Amino acid sequence: MSVLTVENLTVSFPGLRDERQQVLDGVSFEVGRPETVALVGESGSGKSMTALSVMGLAPETARRDAGRIDAGGRLAMIFQSPRSSLNPLVKAGDQIARVSRLREDKGKKAAKAEAVELMQAVGIDDPERRYNAYPHQLSGGMAQRVMIAMTLAIRPELLIADEPTTALDVTIQKQIFDLLGDLQRRYEMSVLLITHDLAVVAETSDRVVVLYQGRVVESGPARDIFERPQHEYTQRLVGSILRADKRVALEEAR
Repeated sequence: MSVLTVENLTVSFPGLRDERQQVLDGVSFEVGRPETVALVGESGSGKSMTALSVMGLAPETARRDAGRIDAGGRLAMIFQSPRSSLNPLVKAGDQIARVSRLREDKGKKAAKAEAVELMQAVGIDDPERRYNAYPHQLSGGMAQRVMIAMTLAIRPELLIADEPTTALDVTIQKQIFDLLGDLQRRYEMSVLLITHDLAVVAETSDRVVVLYQGRVVESGPARDIFERPQHEYTQRLVGSILRADKRVALEEAR
């Protein structure tokens, strides 16, 4: 059973001389319950636009020319830059608590208790103290954990993670991906991971959808994509990570 079905999604933007510039061309894929599907491709391939379209957050100038998006449950999304997604004037814990109160009618005390619980669930040390921290007082990794806690407050069935560790160092990146895996198992969420890092995909994903110039050029089980890529573009992507420092990661993922 699918938590998300995207069928023939075609999106364009205004171009020169009243022409439309197509950025997505017939994109189709599904995300099952619960599984991790990676949407991969180089910058400009249409990954983020696909995610924004699914969430209903595409720019006003974007136009869906065709296609169907069927979300079978509650969706949430985390972005590349957690600091730009948090309100700098509101305490981190209060931002989580507000989401909790929006989800269901509960008092401030109960919402705060749930926020503290979620902060602990995402690995924030001393959550009672961190509750009162402002975003500028948090490291990049800590800010991303706060964002993840906010999404969990929604109780999503599908979490869309759009390059969630781009601005973080390698050690913190691994911690965030490990955390997402743990939370997925605990809450039985599906995950749509948007990334250009195929080494991460090899370790985390069940299936892979490869985008190139706004089109799906290949999709299938992650193991098949990495062991027997069919499309020339996919072969180049996979080849870019088959270096000595990446082989162990691929073998461990099998």
